[in-house]
Amino acid sequence: MSTPVSLSACQPDPIDDSVGYLLARARTMLSRAVDEALRPLDITHAQGSVFLLLSFGKCHTAAELARDLFIDSAAMKRTLDKLASKGYLQRVADPKDKRLLRLELTAAGLALAQQLPPIYNAVLEVGFTGFSAEETGFLKCLLRKLLANRSLLEARNINCQGN
Repeated sequence: MSTPVSLSACQPDPIDDSVGYLLARARTMLSRAVDEALRPLDITHAQGSVFLLLSFGKCHTAAELARDLFIDSAAMKRTLDKLASKGYLQRVADPKDKRLLRLELTAAGLALAQQLPPIYNAVLEVGFTGFSAEETGFLKCLLRKLLANRSLLEARNINCQGN
């Protein structure tokens, strides 16, 4: 005689069906893999993100980095201080507004930044094993759509800046 299968065994746990939980787990999984891959360079995933955003010219100030990476300004300051102490970046007064400090990668910082894309790509290649190009493209489209809602969350006084 066979044992009946309960309906709950066929349905995922509510937590495993949560988009927020799945996004958080996927981000943590990839972040930890990148941390491990960056260990020989003596930097973390968070620091690597700073290198990439500065080297691609997406961000130029600590405030822009904090906003883009969704972290608080104190954590960003600590990250930047550590990278500056290693000789990877410098703070330079903005020629148009001396009160504003722009961030610039040093020669050593630029050299390190050039090593990062292949490392990140290798991790993502493994993480996205089994995904078709179409699935990856669709996921990127959905994630961009989600990120576009940031202003809606901020309008409802939901803090998206990490501050």
